Amino acid sequence: MTDNRKPGSLVPLRIGFIPLVDAAALLVAVGKGFARDEGLDVTLHREVSWSNVRDKLNLGLSDAAHLLAPVAIASSLGLGHVKVPIVAAFNLGLNGNAITVSPALHAAIMGEVDGDPLNPLVTAQALSRVVAARKKTGAEPLVFGMTFPFSTHNYQLRFWMAAGGVDPDEDVRLVVLPPPYMVESLASGHVDAFCVGAPWNSVAVDLGVGHILHFVSDILARAAEKMLAVRQPWADKNPTVLASLIRAHDRAAEFIEVPDNRAEVAAILARPEHIGVDAEVIRRTLDGRLKVSPDGKVRESGRYLLVGREGAARPDPVQAAWLYAQMVRWGQAPLSDQSLAIARGVFRPDLYDAATGKAGRPETRVADGVGAFAGPAFDPSAITQHLDSFRIRRR
Repeated sequence: MTDNRKPGSLVPLRIGFIPLVDAAALLVAVGKGFARDEGLDVTLHREVSWSNVRDKLNLGLSDAAHLLAPVAIASSLGLGHVKVPIVAAFNLGLNGNAITVSPALHAAIMGEVDGDPLNPLVTAQALSRVVAARKKTGAEPLVFGMTFPFSTHNYQLRFWMAAGGVDPDEDVRLVVLPPPYMVESLASGHVDAFCVGAPWNSVAVDLGVGHILHFVSDILARAAEKMLAVRQPWADKNPTVLASLIRAHDRAAEFIEVPDNRAEVAAILARPEHIGVDAEVIRRTLDGRLKVSPDGKVRESGRYLLVGREGAARPDPVQAAWLYAQMVRWGQAPLSDQSLAIARGVFRPDLYDAATGKAGRPETRVADGVGAFAGPAFDPSAITQHLDSFRIRRR
């Protein structure tokens, strides 16, 4: 497809997504007609796994995708798959993940907690004691589910565990599961915990099979989660179509962040062809007011999921650098200035600014742009020194 549409005609686009609340801007852009207002005729394709989303985008079977931020970087670097340069010109969400544990593991961690259980360092240290006790008795390692090797969920679990002294490759098992299968896997005992995006943490709590231990915003104040991703050659050939797509999503993000619109947004996302869960569960996610345990305990956070506010929609290359640093830390990528430059270049604030007219980096209220609960402030120009500060890593 080239950027030569006739006046008044709609450009057909195929966009893949996973049933998660952080696909909200995409689903609302289509559901509310914002994409059509921009001259786009979008067909949505609900996928089961991130490998499906990635592969269809890379092969050109999809024009754009709701994509894990690290997958966009890994694809551009040729890590774990064929090398396909990706452009991420719109950030679909910051934060939005949570760590959910089984009732048995929750009880074990709480039994070892020494301090505030909302402090991730306290629970990570408690997990370390649980792991050590299990080793003494010869018990099988705890199993944690995450959505993809190149995923925020993987890196967030690892960052949390390692801060407490748990080596995620030696002391526990990390397994890949598609987001919609997380709850069933926890209920059946195939995993002891998982890190996933909304609404699947809340679904586990509502079914009584899990406790939300941490919001990811406890671990990282500002974590790029999903991107609106396109292939670099497609972006080069279709600049005005991409700009239209960005504007439609930006309008949707602004709509989502208006509290009075949340009921309508939740209804759109709850449709069977979109996420297919109760609208009230989605509404709680959008409001940052989540039930965290089966007994009905509720926790509120204004940072649980940022879609449009605090400049969340604008891609931040600092976030790309942090994700690349995690790939290096855990042995998925070698460290090089060239790879770092490629990773940072995947996130394109310039395209976002040009499409929306919102030039200038927004005020994030997080000094280093990441806000991790442990370790030194992140400096993307000093990744070697940053990684050397962590005792647990792959070298």
